[in-house]
Amino acid sequence: MPIEILMPALSPTMEEGTLAKWLVKEGDTVQSGDILCEIETDKATMEFEAVDEGVIGKILVADGTEGVKVNTAIAVLLEDGESASDIDTSPVPTSVPTSAPTHVPTEAVAPATEEVATAPAPAHGSRVFASPLARRIAADKGLDLAQITGTGPKGRVVKADVIGDVKTTTPAAMPTQAAPAPTAAMPASASADVVARAYEGREYEEIALNGMRKTIAARLTEAKQTVPHFYLRRDVQLDALLAFRSQLNKQLEARGVKLSVNDFIIKACALALQAVPAANAVWAGDRVLQMKASDVAVAVAIEGGLFTPVLQDSDTKSLSQLSTEMKDLASRARDRKLAPHEYLGGSFAVSNLGMMGIENFDAIVNPPHAGILAVGAGLKKPVVNADGDIVVATVMSVTMSVDHRVIDGALGAELLKHIVENLENPMAMLV
Repeated sequence: MPIEILMPALSPTMEEGTLAKWLVKEGDTVQSGDILCEIETDKATMEFEAVDEGVIGKILVADGTEGVKVNTAIAVLLEDGESASDIDTSPVPTSVPTSAPTHVPTEAVAPATEEVATAPAPAHGSRVFASPLARRIAADKGLDLAQITGTGPKGRVVKADVIGDVKTTTPAAMPTQAAPAPTAAMPASASADVVARAYEGREYEEIALNGMRKTIAARLTEAKQTVPHFYLRRDVQLDALLAFRSQLNKQLEARGVKLSVNDFIIKACALALQAVPAANAVWAGDRVLQMKASDVAVAVAIEGGLFTPVLQDSDTKSLSQLSTEMKDLASRARDRKLAPHEYLGGSFAVSNLGMMGIENFDAIVNPPHAGILAVGAGLKKPVVNADGDIVVATVMSVTMSVDHRVIDGALGAELLKHIVENLENPMAMLV
């Protein structure tokens, strides 16, 4: 029977997207793995590939259509022996996406619902039908596809089946909870018409919000309203770090590596999270998840918004590794070429506006992170040294915004103390 191709969820937070461009047309025959279309999320443009083979019977959503909800039918695939006339007369299942995005991490692709009958596992030695994504995940995890029960069309093994089989790496399911009692709605902002009337007679240009700007507005508004922020501030003397950085860069010049102050800041935060493991945590609604590795996110400004790519295992990487990886992530972020697993996750973030001359500022915590370090510019200032003399030093102001649900004041102060000590004694970070 005809099968609907559904709008996929290309990241855990995706609710809708733009169908940017079809790469096939009605009547085209497609095989598993063929690219069907390009889909724009709020963060990136990604390719969407076929899982099943068949003929494109009807395209339901045209090029350039914005706001297509996840799990909305975007096309109909005809199987062998079917024709376009079957589309209107045959029942069409609507719960199983028949395509998968390419180059997307396994944890980032999750259809909203799956309501399919379980098919029996194939007999030993028989052909195993599985999506390319499921095959890749199984190969990475060392799983035997023949031992996995497929829940996709015709018993095909799909991503959810393989993820479900990896019990040792899948977090325990959250306990079912009763729905919370409804609360009073927050007062809405003034409507566009009301605001426009206030500027009647004045010349202005109206700029429509793109998906990224809508997402930033919604999530940061929610974060500021629902996350109980508090702020901790310290000054950091940078002279030792700047001298050490200059020395290292001379030694690394032949390798084409140039360390930035931000590379040291990322490393300092990562090591501090290891020194204060209770602060290396994220808020998970009804519990706190204490992380093992230090995955540090770094805010990168791009046209129309920002990304926060995540440097995983920052505590175990050298400064040169962090520098190279950060430059690559920032470059691809500006081109909107990051895959979801490269900007999702992390427990702590760094936002550095010092390079733009900002002396100090307060950043907004990006849930589920427990904190974010706002970094200002290093400026020459008079300070009192250990001998009581007034000397000139390069001083950088940092402010750590903290989610009080995860980190209390004393714990936050301890974390910031370690960050400052790492920056003021940079050689110790290499030991």
